[in-house]
Amino acid sequence: MSELIDNIKNNLSKIIDKDIKLSLGDLNSIKDVVISDNTVQVYIELIQPIQWIYADIKQQVKNILMDLAQDKNHEIFINEVSLSHTNRPTLNRVKNLIAVASGKGGVGKSSIAANLAAGLMQSGASVGILDADVYGPSQPSMFGLENKKLMATTTPDGRTVAAPIEQYGVKVASMGFVMNREEAAIVRGPMLAGYFSMLFEQVEWGELDFLIFDLPPGTGDIQLTLVQKIPLTGAVIVTTPQDIALADVRRSITMFQKVKVDVLGIIENMSYFTPDELPDKKYYIFGEGGGKRIANEFGVNLLGEVPIDINMREGNDSGKPVILKGDNNPQTNILKEIVYNVVSETRKVNYMNSKTKAPIIEL
Repeated sequence: MSELIDNIKNNLSKIIDKDIKLSLGDLNSIKDVVISDNTVQVYIELIQPIQWIYADIKQQVKNILMDLAQDKNHEIFINEVSLSHTNRPTLNRVKNLIAVASGKGGVGKSSIAANLAAGLMQSGASVGILDADVYGPSQPSMFGLENKKLMATTTPDGRTVAAPIEQYGVKVASMGFVMNREEAAIVRGPMLAGYFSMLFEQVEWGELDFLIFDLPPGTGDIQLTLVQKIPLTGAVIVTTPQDIALADVRRSITMFQKVKVDVLGIIENMSYFTPDELPDKKYYIFGEGGGKRIANEFGVNLLGEVPIDINMREGNDSGKPVILKGDNNPQTNILKEIVYNVVSETRKVNYMNSKTKAPIIEL
């Protein structure tokens, strides 16, 4: 019996985690193999989030068991490695905190953030999106929640809290839910940071796999408040291909690197236009390859190039992210690839963090 257990463990240890590019043996993922009566039980722990890799790993485990112990019943238990997010001073029930940022406005950052959140939810993750763009809160429009307000309540211990508003399975809280458009034009400095802090300190987000922060453009008060108060899992930078956008992207990447936030990668939006009647033709209206150049310059990943398409504009205006439409258009497929690439990079960062003690930020 012990020989069979050793044989199973040896073969399981050779399975490769395709995101982290290491074997389950190297990752110490095989926690136990138990044989009792007519059943083989396998216990595996993977770096979170596991929704995207779960089925692939389980199938490979099943194939090995069918080969080595086909005369027995098989029970496969795959769990997440426990990480240190519970040590955070705030948002300690959220596993991954991802900032979506841009160096300048007008690059489609908010629509990318909305589709990223919706795409993560589609794949079985529990997701929230925090719209911190005080100068132009877009998520109420992106999710069809205009004119909604957060409803505050008082807890027995005297704290004021509010619940995010759920739409399409995504929890949403926005500056647009707590202040009027007219206020956004005059709020500055400490008041601005105070509004933002309220969205993560007083909103009851509950347990989430991901909380996406839709940040305002640039490197100002909101960004600095975020990185000072919360240890982010990573940041995604959105740009367009032209040089004037890339100059600002350099400042954003430099800011995150200085405060020791992992840049998960670059998303190039409005990369090209393909007419319906010419599906093999690409028109590079705003230039070509800018996102790839900046990614290579800083040694980060190009997560994807999103083409210009009327479907995204229609989704934004109608209050439903285009990735939720369910059709098979090229833009939606690219967005889904980007979601997977963000998850893959998140798992790599979480693996590295699992090997070191996560810092606690002192205010």
